[in-house]
Amino acid sequence: MPEPATILVLGSGAGALYLRFFRNRYAEFKRAIDILFALPGLIVALPVIAILALLVKLTSRGLAFYRQERVGKDGRVFRIVKLRTMVQNAESLTGPVWATSDDPRETPFGRFLRRTHLDELPQVWNVLKGDMSLIGPRPERPVFVEQFKKEIPNYTDRLAVRPGITGWAQVNIGYDQSLDDVRQKVRFDCEYIRRMGWGIDIRIMVATLGRMLHLRGGPAGRPGANLSVGSHSG
Repeated sequence: MPEPATILVLGSGAGALYLRFFRNRYAEFKRAIDILFALPGLIVALPVIAILALLVKLTSRGLAFYRQERVGKDGRVFRIVKLRTMVQNAESLTGPVWATSDDPRETPFGRFLRRTHLDELPQVWNVLKGDMSLIGPRPERPVFVEQFKKEIPNYTDRLAVRPGITGWAQVNIGYDQSLDDVRQKVRFDCEYIRRMGWGIDIRIMVATLGRMLHLRGGPAGRPGANLSVGSHSG
């Protein structure tokens, strides 16, 4: 009969092999998990989205939803779906600009949606379509991607995976209001890609839920720091 120490060594070796196998196959499992959670999540969220869309219409002029081009995995452009939180045609006079905390273009109800992150709910549809994942680097607009590619050498590294509704950068820092903020977010995004696995995804989900419940922003609890990119124009 094998010695207990031998059994322990063999068991730990087998456990390490299993962990390595699941980590290597993580990308495949991640897509399956996205669908597993997003499909029932969308069904449950549909009545909530319908009520919120009606309130958006009743409290401000314009469409309840807005679609905007974003850059996804491998540079593929797709159209993201969100509930509108800003005045209609918010960038008609300014062109594309970064959103900020307490952005003056926000509608009163839109401010509530952004604080609670409920404006992100329709993106579950983007997850089901395969444009996005539940967790990953936030997708940015093409105009800003082109700008950042010129000014941040490793910016395109974050395009190696599907973008997410929430991500490692979003639970660590708040709005990106300067190029230095973007650089910091890119560091977090690249760190996430290097560490991609069950452990970090669970940490991100727990942190995201905690922020939604406490209506908090960045690590310092700044009000209004959003879990989305800083270029929202809806």
